Order: sequence, then structure tokens, then C-alpha cells
Amino acid sequence: MSFYDKLKALNIELPAVAAPAAAYVMFAQTGNTVYLSGHIAKKDGKPWVGQLGKNMTTDEGKQAARAVAVDLMATLQAACGGDLNRVKRIVKVMSLVNSTSEFTEQHLVTNGASELLGEVFGEQGKHARSAFGVAQIPLGACVEIELIAELA
Repeated sequence: MSFYDKLKALNIELPAVAAPAAAYVMFAQTGNTVYLSGHIAKKDGKPWVGQLGKNMTTDEGKQAARAVAVDLMATLQAACGGDLNRVKRIVKVMSLVNSTSEFTEQHLVTNGASELLGEVFGEQGKHARSAFGVAQIPLGACVEIELIAELA
């Protein structure tokens, strides 16, 4: 089953690649490694604003992280010249979770992205990961995630 078949089975349609919000590119490649810039969570096309532990639950954060993973896959598809089947491995995910100092479930929030990457890419989607709590993310977004992948 191709990655596209898995996306279709999950009823996921990849969106258009977002434009950078500042002075950077959405991805950079060196050799067979592609680095995706941080993508913020969006809901209905706008930044998904909130702070975990204040006005968002862990489950809501997990949904936001899953939404980020969808956007990351769209950018990854662009980095692959339009063919996600070139993805050899998702190597690393780094997640920033806008959270209060008392909130300690950043790892569970980030599972929203990690689990979806595993569903779509299978063994190739298993990755190293970091999840951090931060005081703020650009535009007030609740989650920002970046990704490193190896291409065939």
C-alpha cells in the first residue's frame, strides 16, 4: 500500500504548501536529508491559538499536533518533487508546545503528530523525537513542529 493509499484510507487530503511567515524557506535539502521548517498548528486556515494547561486540554493539543503533521506531509511532498513515496524514513520530529509552567504533558500532545506519521509511513515513520514546553509560539499558536526526513 502506498503512502497515498494510507492517506486516502485515513480520509486525509494534503493541503497546499504554506508560504513562509518570515525570512526562511519551508524546507532545505542537503544530500538525501530534507529539513522542514517549523509548522504551526492551524484550525480553519488560521493559527490555532491557545496555551496548554491554561485554555487547552491535552487532547485538544494532540489534535492540533495531528493537524501540523498533515501540513508537514504536504511540505514533505513538495520537497520530494511531488512524490511522497520517495520518503525513505522520518528521522526526527521536534515539537514546541505553548504551555504553562505547570503543564507536563508535552510528550502526549506531540503524540498527535507522531502517531499519524506512524499510520501513514509505517516502519519508515518511526522517528527520534523531542517535545518541549515553551512560553510562547509565533502568532500565539498552541503547537509548532519541525521534521527531518531521509529521501530515496
